[in-house]
Amino acid sequence: MTGLGPINIAILIAYVLGMVGIGVYLARKQKTKDDYFLGGRTMPWLAVAMSLYASVTSAMTYMGLPGLGYRGNLSLLLVAVMSPLAAPVLIFGIYPVYRRLGITTSYEYIEIRFNATARKSAATLFMLARLGWLGTVIYAPSLALHVATGFPLAYAVMVIGALATLYCTMGGLRAVIWTDVPQFIIMIGGAIWILATLHQADTGGITEILRQAGLTQGGFGLDWRFDLTRMTATSVAIAYFFILIHDYGVDQISVQRLMAIRTNRGVSRALAFNAATDFVIIGLLLLIGVGLSLYYTQHPGQLPETITGEKVLPYFITHVLPDGLSGLLIAALFAAAMSSVDSGINAMSAVLLTDLFPGREHPTHPIRQARILTAVLGFGATGFALFIYQQIQSIVDSFYTFMGLFSAPVLGLFALGMMTRRATFTGWLAGAISSVLFCFIAGARGWMAEIYFFPVGTILTLSIGYGMSLILPPARNRDERGGDPG
Repeated sequence: MTGLGPINIAILIAYVLGMVGIGVYLARKQKTKDDYFLGGRTMPWLAVAMSLYASVTSAMTYMGLPGLGYRGNLSLLLVAVMSPLAAPVLIFGIYPVYRRLGITTSYEYIEIRFNATARKSAATLFMLARLGWLGTVIYAPSLALHVATGFPLAYAVMVIGALATLYCTMGGLRAVIWTDVPQFIIMIGGAIWILATLHQADTGGITEILRQAGLTQGGFGLDWRFDLTRMTATSVAIAYFFILIHDYGVDQISVQRLMAIRTNRGVSRALAFNAATDFVIIGLLLLIGVGLSLYYTQHPGQLPETITGEKVLPYFITHVLPDGLSGLLIAALFAAAMSSVDSGINAMSAVLLTDLFPGREHPTHPIRQARILTAVLGFGATGFALFIYQQIQSIVDSFYTFMGLFSAPVLGLFALGMMTRRATFTGWLAGAISSVLFCFIAGARGWMAEIYFFPVGTILTLSIGYGMSLILPPARNRDERGGDPG
């Protein structure tokens, strides 16, 4: 391999062995399914908060945001503003319902509110969305490893997927959370270190980076035009209010962690911690992209023509930074990926056993069953990443596509359930089908950029779902027999 010297390779190996070691150690503490999937519901809020952020902030974010900043698009700065605005909805509207019901997965609420078919439908859409998401999550650090070392991309995909699957399979949610804590620290420290390095390099320092950020598009680098075919500040502000409500309030990856916290106050603290961290880290990563653009403008000829977008950051790390430091920062990319992969496959395992196939728990060996299922899902996600990696043109756009097609209808279902008693599963189904078809056609014909899929899909599901609930004969809702859980 080229690009990584012996010191960097040693650092990466030590990092991986450390993560696997944590999984092996915590494997001894698993006795029940609740231990495996919810950490016994006794996890400290700060560890969960770090794990939550590390899981949602994948290597897609860690590479994708600097790639956007490098191209001069700082629109995703609006996420830092929308995150604190979404937090009260989560703290006061959604999680009190979940905590009162004592659920394991968010989709249990859907059965209580609607019926078992609705629960299975939402869980199936979650599985489809997260399978596609895991494919891109595994691809992102594999691309970094490929750029840094010349290691074949397909082999890199297999290595990343296998390692994350290994320690997640052994240790369950406890292993996921406690490995995410150092991974969170590595991610945050790595971003600060890279920006500090760019400040000291031939970029004009942080003052020039900030000045350049303000000049890239006007209005502190933000394009406020409403343009359905491009990502602008307006599209980010609209989309991310919906995306953040889904990611932290509906998606099982986040719900599973927050339900593992001891107290309601701990849940609120974890959500507030994530909102504050979003505010800092998103700006850091975008400014890193601007700094990289300035650096390579001052050093023409140092960046090969094939290195563009998401590839620029790992190339800078391995070709400009000194040995040791570059190894730590490549480990930060690994951390961002592995924290998301382990979270995804653990959550998917919980959904399969709890929502899609309830009552199938092994009577004497539930932990062994959960581990086998987790391993199968992990290697399945790795296989899917191998299948799609050649089709991925943009990490960020791929994320918006999968989430918009499959996750927006799920958020619509939760919103219908919590906002009105008149909504029915039959009505939602009509809205969900309409949403998926419209977004698929709109994307194929270029009517709108991928970032619009989520808000448009959610609004279509809500409006058509509510309207059809008033027209179509309803399926029998669970809350008609036992009261409204919301």
